Amino acid sequence: MPFIGEIFAILTAVLWSATSIVFTEAAVRVGSLYVNISRLLLAVCYLFITIIVFQIDLNLSANQIVNLVLSGFAGLVIGDTFLFKSFQHIGARLSMLIMALAPGMSAILAFFFLKEIISFIGVVGMIITISGIAMVVLKRKETPSTTYKIDNAGIVYALIGALGQAVGLVFAKLAFNESDINGFAAAFIRISSSIIFLYPLFMFAKRIRNPFRVFINDKKALIYTIIGSIIGPFLGITFSMISVANAKVGISSTLMATVPIIMLPMVRYYYKENLSWFSIVGAFVAVGGIAMLFLA
Repeated sequence: MPFIGEIFAILTAVLWSATSIVFTEAAVRVGSLYVNISRLLLAVCYLFITIIVFQIDLNLSANQIVNLVLSGFAGLVIGDTFLFKSFQHIGARLSMLIMALAPGMSAILAFFFLKEIISFIGVVGMIITISGIAMVVLKRKETPSTTYKIDNAGIVYALIGALGQAVGLVFAKLAFNESDINGFAAAFIRISSSIIFLYPLFMFAKRIRNPFRVFINDKKALIYTIIGSIIGPFLGITFSMISVANAKVGISSTLMATVPIIMLPMVRYYYKENLSWFSIVGAFVAVGGIAMLFLA
């Protein structure tokens, strides 16, 4: 099937757009820390059941497992942790603007470590798409509306988050380059290894109790988290692995970064948020860039 990697990258962005709204609703009720660790625990359960029911092959080489574990550590532990830290310092809008650098970082790393060369049209398409994303992010309303200070720590955290995401994709691609891996199997190894790193740290720092006990008093938050964990880490990360396996890392990363574009009609419908002309133009610019990526 042609463009399978590009198609799954866009599907990933759609899923991540939807899950961001669902997880926001849950986080408002019980806190982002509990939602984030619970979404991973639930996703591992879904993936384990899927692997058992469909008898998915987990016969990977030691090198592939190591690369996927490193991918999970870089992307889900380092990348996500520092992204959330940057949210606290400089807000979501500026953090996501800096995170738009992740596709460029992915392409550069893939060039040096994977020998992936993107055509001139592909490079131009990436630049146009990222520019459109930046236009949309710049005009998005900050939520919450607290005035954030632009401090160096927050910017550094966001840059580390972007680099973590990029490095995570490169390690995943290294695993796929060795031999074929089922996307659900790859997602299972990535997520389960990230939990092994994250959960003991939270417990040791006494930052988290048993996360499922927190949801006893708020069934709505539990429902939101269950739904979000299905469309986000379960399907979203699996689809991202399928994308990376079938497309160049830079192009895949760029298409997956279109979440702010895809979220525009969602926030317009769900939150009744007014969209500026600047954001709408940015969306069309990004779509033009995406079209060029399919031609690359």
